[in-house]
Amino acid sequence: MHINEIDLNLLRLFDAVHRHRSVSRAAEQLDLTQPAASQGLTRLRGLLNDPLFMRAPGGVQPTPRAERLAEPVRQALATLEGALADSREFEPLRSRRTFQLHMSDIGESRFLPPLMAALREQAPGVRVEVRPWPRDEISDALHAGRIDFAFGFLPMVKDSQRLALLDDRYVLVLRRDHPFLRRRRSAKAQLAALGELDFVAVRTHTDTRRILQLLELEERLRLVTEHFLVLPAIVQSSDLAALVPRDIAEGFGEGHAIVEPEFPLRDFTVSLHWSRRFEAEPGHRWLREVIEQVFRRKR
Repeated sequence: MHINEIDLNLLRLFDAVHRHRSVSRAAEQLDLTQPAASQGLTRLRGLLNDPLFMRAPGGVQPTPRAERLAEPVRQALATLEGALADSREFEPLRSRRTFQLHMSDIGESRFLPPLMAALREQAPGVRVEVRPWPRDEISDALHAGRIDFAFGFLPMVKDSQRLALLDDRYVLVLRRDHPFLRRRRSAKAQLAALGELDFVAVRTHTDTRRILQLLELEERLRLVTEHFLVLPAIVQSSDLAALVPRDIAEGFGEGHAIVEPEFPLRDFTVSLHWSRRFEAEPGHRWLREVIEQVFRRKR
């Protein structure tokens, strides 16, 4: 097969189906009808002599041939988009672009409400899709254009541009009538007394587990959850203590108490990360400026 046989729009369709694992969601992103997307995929299957995507629960799964093609196609499209970026302007009020973001569950609760409020006013047709990427894949996803921005404390993300959004620290959250709170202690004494407690930790925030390891308290870990947002109910109904970013702990409600021992690794900065490859792209630059305006770093 020769490159001349391939329509660029077929490659865009292929990339969208691979990213979304769904023909219907790919069609929606590309402003195509479902029949048009299906016909395009059928044509591409014939050109490449491979089924490319097979039906699976909830959508489709790529074949081995599609997996091998996915990254080169994505990089080629990103290169073309970057090369053409200077020749067009981004018009927020008219755009129907979809931006892809990485956030954890607490990132969603902290950043999405004010961000979506700003987009509703400035770019009502713009869409946002959020998913938590595996931490060791975020750098590659940014540089390949699979995600536009990553929010979080992400020291493993290398060679990215970043903007500090929020200074925070890990604190200890207990129910307000917890026995641990009956004695008044200094911060140093609080740290020494942590061996009296049992803990709940969140799998996606490895630093909370790392803090317990450094304090030699990992054997006191009684529960590991997938998300932070379930912690208020767990802490409220038990004697478990949770290590939580203070910015989130302050929203847990009156039934909870915050204690601030002098943990190792307790201070951290939440940042916005993006790839240098897309820094000059007008839409990318516009959303970055909106995010900076909405979330100026707290000092």
